[in-house]
Amino acid sequence: MTTLTSAPPTRWTARDDEAVVTARVLAMDATENAGHGHPGTAVTLAPVGHLLFQHHLRHDPSDPTWRGRDRFVLSCGHSSLTQYIQLFLAGYPMTLDDLKAYRTAGSQTPAHPEFGHTPGVETTTGPLGQGLATAVGMAMGARRERGLLDPDAPAGTSPFDHRVVVLCSDGDVQEGVTSEASAFAGHQRLGNLTVVYDDNRISIEGSTALVTSEDTAARYVAYGWHVQTVDLAPDGDVDVAALSRALEAAADETERPSIVLVRSIIAWSVPGRQDTPGSHGSLLGSEAVARAKELLGADPEATFAVDPELLAWTRGHARERAVAARAEWDERFAAWAARRPAEHALLQRLEAGLVPDSFPQARPRFAAGDSVSTRKAFRLGLVAAAAELPEVWGGSADLGDSNGTTIAPTSFLPAGSTEPNAHPAGQTIHWGIREHFMAAALNGIAHSGLSRPYGGTFLVFSDYMRPAVRLAALMGLPTLYVWTHDSIGLGEDGPTHQPVEHLASLRAMPGLDVLRPGDANEASAVLWKVLGHRGRPAAFALSRQSLPVLPEDGDGFSSADGAVRGGFVRWEGGPGGDPAVVLIATGSELQLAVEAGRTLAAGGVRVRVVSMPCREWFAEQDEAYRESVLPARIRARVSVEAAAAQSWHDLVGLDGRTVSIEDFGASAPPATLFEHFGVTVAGVVEAARDALSQNG
Repeated sequence: MTTLTSAPPTRWTARDDEAVVTARVLAMDATENAGHGHPGTAVTLAPVGHLLFQHHLRHDPSDPTWRGRDRFVLSCGHSSLTQYIQLFLAGYPMTLDDLKAYRTAGSQTPAHPEFGHTPGVETTTGPLGQGLATAVGMAMGARRERGLLDPDAPAGTSPFDHRVVVLCSDGDVQEGVTSEASAFAGHQRLGNLTVVYDDNRISIEGSTALVTSEDTAARYVAYGWHVQTVDLAPDGDVDVAALSRALEAAADETERPSIVLVRSIIAWSVPGRQDTPGSHGSLLGSEAVARAKELLGADPEATFAVDPELLAWTRGHARERAVAARAEWDERFAAWAARRPAEHALLQRLEAGLVPDSFPQARPRFAAGDSVSTRKAFRLGLVAAAAELPEVWGGSADLGDSNGTTIAPTSFLPAGSTEPNAHPAGQTIHWGIREHFMAAALNGIAHSGLSRPYGGTFLVFSDYMRPAVRLAALMGLPTLYVWTHDSIGLGEDGPTHQPVEHLASLRAMPGLDVLRPGDANEASAVLWKVLGHRGRPAAFALSRQSLPVLPEDGDGFSSADGAVRGGFVRWEGGPGGDPAVVLIATGSELQLAVEAGRTLAAGGVRVRVVSMPCREWFAEQDEAYRESVLPARIRARVSVEAAAAQSWHDLVGLDGRTVSIEDFGASAPPATLFEHFGVTVAGVVEAARDALSQNG
């Protein structure tokens, strides 16, 4: 661990000082104008933001998505003005009017940074810890993708070499997800990751001494990180010179991730408000702002004042750095493309979001009458897909064999690892028992657009992943979640491991496709649809127990390929033309619905069985198709799912019935549990007859 002290800043001029003052004043004015916000941290971090965007980060304001850029992640998303102001000063598509519209409806400057909304924002942050954990995934993705595209280039010479730089806070480091992420990053020796930790020791409730007494630097040493600390400058401000040298040392350290603990005073330069909890999330007040402006040498009467000459200088400086960086990068890229035409073609395919022409034919097919769990079918599909698509990679939270997610012999591990099959760009990730971090890292990996990452665990533990899954849905990232042991069918492990409310809860999340295929062929069909195009996140709920592979031709059955529409008629039978009752089922309960349908049909009732592997996909179909599957005139409907019925009432209607589980599970063999909770062929038949009598 190294402690750095002040010295004359390198490449720092009076213009830099002036730019920092402007950034501080803009942070004060934006929050005062909005009437709310988080001013204290943004005022404090103005010199840190300026140092990064004007002196250290490789980026191009004219092309925010340039592949050669460093990735900057503001994990302390409440200090969004730190980033917005630097984007404005550097010349990104950000105007002074955008800063004036901070935290207002429809503005480009929302309260917390949002990916896809504000150019220059790499990921959505706000929930503390998510940014740092996501950034670890970005660093992982960079290593894997470099290994695919340019594996033999010496370190620092490839066009795919870039750094991931995080700015985080006390709150980020307190969150458990960053402990998971930081331990993993140290183990993986992610030398392309640098974290700048704003150590201001203030939170909303007061001093951080209220909640922690740890030695954070020592903790990161124990994780295996390169650790440096930067004390306050003599005047109490952030020591920019020492921080600059620390960032240079972090860039030179390629064998370990780096963290720089930067001592700061929140709301520095604001009399009466600095080093106080109130300055975190409350307004500084017009009087305090005016006094601060005077102390900083700014006009206390002016608001949103930006010297045009200064703005021309900051934007010109950023542009000059970008032009030089791009010229060097373009030369490297051209040389690489000429040297590696096959990899260049792969990059072009990945950037276009396409799959090879051979991909559709690689889908596994399963014979009717076989008995295959959907987790096993999914694994066979994943193995076949990964052989065609090197962009598919991932693993499980220490449940690889149970989830069926170990698909390749190479393990993603750092150079020098003595573990079997270790490779810096390995295709299988061993996440450890770190579900929350795994989900956040998947987001980071997916952000590059060159990977289709996946992560697995039991469905019940999707709760541990939920905050990051929600962010994936919010951002529309094409991540895959492999959640097995999807019902009471897992048996004796009992109610702690048996998901009941999870499917309904996940279906309530906008932007997430929840997939529960009814047999092996449905499992491969939905997987192929997901991998065939870059969509939004997809969650696969898969059975532990074996299920019969249903016929696909004749005897009333249709092809499992219909699963790609989310809901389809899987079987229909019985006398007459129009069905009298519709049974809607998912997953392992599809077989029960089919058998119940045959029983009813034998008793003279025309029955339709609808497989509904994805409610979200079905809702996207046109009205004519949905009506053809679930005719409005048929009011006798029964949903069949070994889970809470909350997400089915709109489809079954007031006259319908649900076969479901409205209690936690129990520890017993699966057959005993299904009988106990009434999720049986007899239970479905009884519910159908009840619905028919209601609608007689």
